[in-house]
Amino acid sequence: MLKSLQRQKHKLGSSEGQLEVLDDSESIGIPAFDEKMKEIGHSPLKPTHIDIFQINVGKMCNQVCAHCHVDAGPDRKEIMTKGTMQQCLDALEGTDISTVDLTGGAPEMNPHFRWFVEELCKLGKQVIVRCNLTIILANPKYNDLPEFFRKHKINVVSSLPYFTAKRTDAQRGVGVFDKSIKALQMLNAVGYGKEESDLKLDLVYNPAGAFLPGDQKALESQFKRKLLEYDIVFNDLFCITNLPISRFLEYLVKTEKYEDYMDELVNAFNPAAAEGVMCRNTISIGWDGYVYDCDFNQMLELKVNGPQHIKDFDQDTLEKREIIINQHCYGCTAGAGSSCGGTTT
Repeated sequence: MLKSLQRQKHKLGSSEGQLEVLDDSESIGIPAFDEKMKEIGHSPLKPTHIDIFQINVGKMCNQVCAHCHVDAGPDRKEIMTKGTMQQCLDALEGTDISTVDLTGGAPEMNPHFRWFVEELCKLGKQVIVRCNLTIILANPKYNDLPEFFRKHKINVVSSLPYFTAKRTDAQRGVGVFDKSIKALQMLNAVGYGKEESDLKLDLVYNPAGAFLPGDQKALESQFKRKLLEYDIVFNDLFCITNLPISRFLEYLVKTEKYEDYMDELVNAFNPAAAEGVMCRNTISIGWDGYVYDCDFNQMLELKVNGPQHIKDFDQDTLEKREIIINQHCYGCTAGAGSSCGGTTT
């Protein structure tokens, strides 16, 4: 079993180690991201409105994926407690925040996951679960997840690096493609992804190497055509750019591609994508209840400007904050833009 960077005691397994690399932009001739934002009149970067509450319920996962920005895996024991989940529910109650996006790790491995989903649904929130697919087959206790998702009308968003076994397994582990296909068929069987159904099944694609994703619509058409060979249907494909943090940063440094990749991101900087970055309408909650501007800042431990723990949540204050930015933000503003919901332009 592969170990997380943290378990390996790798320098890039810590936020300090990653920030040391990212902050040394002068030596590789990369302009500060803040300067780019000043050029287009977006410094300081400010929120629009909090529409999405993204909650990382733990870093434990049944997979150890090559490019995981969370550095998740079976050896990660950070898990959100039921008490912190209750603080999230208390913060959400009475707000106009429409969507709660549950992520991990494998969020389903949190022992309080199903209770939390049920409580969120009672608040009338649309719940997204970022399911890695193989968790459904990892243990008999997870086999009924498709039915659980159906019952609560969960929007299932699942990573599938590619529509072939070779590329998927290279990024996520041997046998992952076959298990993912089986899990997708199980989701289809209860109604997910079908035209006549309101059960939404979206897939996530991120590149296998140090390059930007291709055109999202073109890739979606390819995925739909190829997966139909397995009798699989789905709704939308989201293309997400690999950000230079955690395991992907380690890959870039190890293969001596970091400087070239950063150059590519900077050269592809798109003001329209910068206008629509997800941190402007999203807030991110860590497994321990601390608050961040986005999931990527969370992994770098760059806490929000404002109330820093969910127990002190104040929507008005957070919607007036200045968003914390750093060099990794080039990933969200390159090309057609990138967010947890795919391209932004």
